[in-house]
Amino acid sequence: MTIKRMDNVGVVVDDLAAVTAFFVALGLELEGEATVGGPEVDVLVGLEGVRCDMAVVRTPDGHGRLELMKFHAPAAPAAAERDAPVNAFGLRRIMFAVEDIEAVLARVRPHGTEPVGELVQYGDSHRLCYLRGPEGIIVALAEKLR
Repeated sequence: MTIKRMDNVGVVVDDLAAVTAFFVALGLELEGEATVGGPEVDVLVGLEGVRCDMAVVRTPDGHGRLELMKFHAPAAPAAAERDAPVNAFGLRRIMFAVEDIEAVLARVRPHGTEPVGELVQYGDSHRLCYLRGPEGIIVALAEKLR
């Protein structure tokens, strides 16, 4: 049996509302929200007494999802450095293909984003920008040049 597709990427956050609002402003759609916990969840994730609020956001084409999670119990360990550079170990960024990169940047600016570098044109193929969103999440935007 082979992998059919990637279903979602999980992102643990502290301020679920702010991070969800950021991704919705970016252009993702809120698919659903839930609170999970109980013995099945405990066994699945290898923790005890799990209580977690979740929001699932998806790309407009329906092919990509982020599962945003706020754990109320057990208490989360201290987070990694929130302003770690893009070359730090671990999952460092999420990239989205966009149209009109300046419009997207303007929409997310009120959600506390900061540029990591500058908006650049990469050869004749793309315009690219890295930005740091709420809780240090790095998002890359790629606009294909026609």
